[in-house]
Amino acid sequence: MATEPLSQKEIEDRLRELPGWSLEESRIARSYQLGSHVAAAAMVVHVAAIQDELDHHSDLVLGYRTLALSVNTHSVGGAVTELDFELARRVEDIAPGHGAA
Repeated sequence: MATEPLSQKEIEDRLRELPGWSLEESRIARSYQLGSHVAAAAMVVHVAAIQDELDHHSDLVLGYRTLALSVNTHSVGGAVTELDFELARRVEDIAPGHGAA
């Protein structure tokens, strides 16, 4: 997968396909609400497995019934790349199974 930095327009276009995700400084980010702390922790484990598959890791913040993610690509100076959006899409795919909103 290409690891070239995306332009502002490319980022905005891709974000339109991922409701709930936004650009925060030089990272894409999203927070999820879950039904319990255990559900949020289970989603963390599932996200960690996806990150290992992609060899691309986000910052995760586990709260009482929340999970927040933010990601950019360190190997290109902290810019947003297609790899960040691939991770976001994969997380979106599994979120409903955890009851995340």
